[in-house]
Order: sequence, then structure tokens, then C-alpha cells
Amino acid sequence: MAKLPKAYQFIDLSDYGRFIARWIANGLKHGSATPYQVTTWFIITGFAAIACMLLDQLILAAILLILKSILDAADGELARIKKTPSYVGRYYDSIADILLNFLFLLTIWYITNGSILYMIISFIGIQLQGTLYNYYYVILRNSVNGDTTSRVFEDSAPPAFEGESQQRVNLYYKVYDFLYIIFDKTIYNLDQGAVNSKPFPKWFMTILSTFGLGFQLLVMAILLTIDKPEWIFPFFIFYSTFIFIFIGIRRIFLN
Repeated sequence: MAKLPKAYQFIDLSDYGRFIARWIANGLKHGSATPYQVTTWFIITGFAAIACMLLDQLILAAILLILKSILDAADGELARIKKTPSYVGRYYDSIADILLNFLFLLTIWYITNGSILYMIISFIGIQLQGTLYNYYYVILRNSVNGDTTSRVFEDSAPPAFEGESQQRVNLYYKVYDFLYIIFDKTIYNLDQGAVNSKPFPKWFMTILSTFGLGFQLLVMAILLTIDKPEWIFPFFIFYSTFIFIFIGIRRIFLN
């Protein structure tokens, strides 16, 4: 099951591993593996990438970052194939992503002996980029009857899906909210009117998808491969300025 109806599907530049993710999910659909376990696998893969950076195995670290991105898509694919939507799984995935992002950048700061201030600015920029992309993407999905596991406003714990504990949903939501609320509120306050916009055109979503986590990890992987980890912070700090350009385009031309 796709996240969007066919008429609204766009080329997602951050989703380059979707084909492999579906292959993995199809290989697991008759087994006992759960989407939650696949999320755990990408967490392990992320820590393996960090270990490789610390050991100066930058090419291997880059490969593991791409694998992490693919597994990050595979957990959702498996949930859709098995028809087991889960708010626990959705929050677990997001919590893992933000913590790994911080640790990736912290590791890059350590191995490059860079500025901790630039590292923090890069982290904030990466999270705001991803939040803007997810904000617009979820608005689009909700407006055209697409996948609704993610909500436009994560302002309260949702009712648990059948088969999952409401208590666990509440707990995972609280952790998710603590980690993401500042980024969610920042983007919402920058563009409150987006929720009333007409469906965003494909070209806009494709360009915006360069803010997606998969594309961010791809950029990191490329710079690690060419032995330029010190370029990672400047790139993401610069690219974060495009947040205001995308919001401006949405508000002026896509209202």
C-alpha cells in the first residue's frame, strides 16, 4: 500500500532505497520478524556506522548509513504488507531517527575536531529540514486520502491501534513529543496556513524531498566516501537557509 494515491505520487529523492526496502519487507512478510524489530535493526546499523567513523573506516560507515536509510523504509513497508499499523512503531522509528542523527553529528564533530557550535546548528538545521518536509508531506497525505498513520498535529497521544497497548502508545508519544515538540512548533508557526493549502504539486514535493532524512544520510555518506567529513556541518548549515525559500514558495504560489 502506497502512502499516496497514484495521482499524487511524486519522485521522492530521499526515498532512493524504497525498492530494496520492499524487497526486504516481502522477504520477511511470512516470517516472525516485526516492523518493530526491523526498526531495531536500523538502530544497530546506525551504531555500527558510528563505530566505523571512529575507526576511520569512512567508506564502510557511508555504506552503513545508506543501509540504515533502507531499513528505515523497510519497517514501514513491512507494517503495510502485514497490515499491522502501529503508533508505537511510528514513534519508536522517529525517536530512533532523532537520537541517531544527533549521535552521527556528534561523532563527525569528534573525528574532525570541529566546532561544537556548528555541530549543534547543523543538528537543529537537519531537524527543521526534516520537520518541514514531513509537515508538508503529512498534510498532503491527509488531504488526498493517503496514509494516515502520521498526523498533522501530534498534540496528544492517539487511540492505540488494535493489538497494541494504549499505555505503550502514551509512553512512546511522551518521549516523541519531548524530542520533537520544539521543531514541530517552530515549523508550524512559520507556516500555519499550510494545512489549508490545496494539494502540493509533484515538482514542489520532489524538490522538498531533499530535506528528507534519506537524502540527508546520502549527503553524509557521499562526503564520508570522498574523505570530507568536515564539509558536513557547513553543507547542512547552508542548506537550512532554504527552509525559508520553500516556505516562501508555498505561501506565495501554492496557497
